Amino acid sequence: MELNSIGLSADKSKSLGADLNHLLANFQTYYQNLRGIHWNIKGKRFFDLHLKFEELYTDANLKVDLVAERILTLGGVPLHTFTDYVQNSKVPVGSNVTRDEDAIRLIVDSLKELLLIERRILLASDEAADEGTNSMMGDFITEQEKTVWMMKAWLAEEI
Repeated sequence: MELNSIGLSADKSKSLGADLNHLLANFQTYYQNLRGIHWNIKGKRFFDLHLKFEELYTDANLKVDLVAERILTLGGVPLHTFTDYVQNSKVPVGSNVTRDEDAIRLIVDSLKELLLIERRILLASDEAADEGTNSMMGDFITEQEKTVWMMKAWLAEEI
């Protein structure tokens, strides 16, 4: 088995890089959704939600960078065009979302898709003995599950 410069299987690293690029594309869509709802939210909850959405898009932006840098660490090249993101993303695209409940549902639906991708990467990174990617996915999953719980509580819905 050929190892890369960080001691991981070159083949498994290449595969994980592709999986992470899929996650990156989805995170970019999620990030753009958050920017859109931050800008366009209306109603009596504007002030609270405007700040919350800013918090979420700031966090998503940091995660985008972490994912891209992990792809580079594994020897890959991160996707970086909007065309790449659109072609590789399954996160729903929010357009002109102005209502509070619609915005929160968009976040929950987006996070559900991200969590599915992250769990697949978690399993693959464990199999590859890639602790760096595995740890990152574990951290992302923990934070996002809590966010889903909070958003569902805001909607007065069961998790």
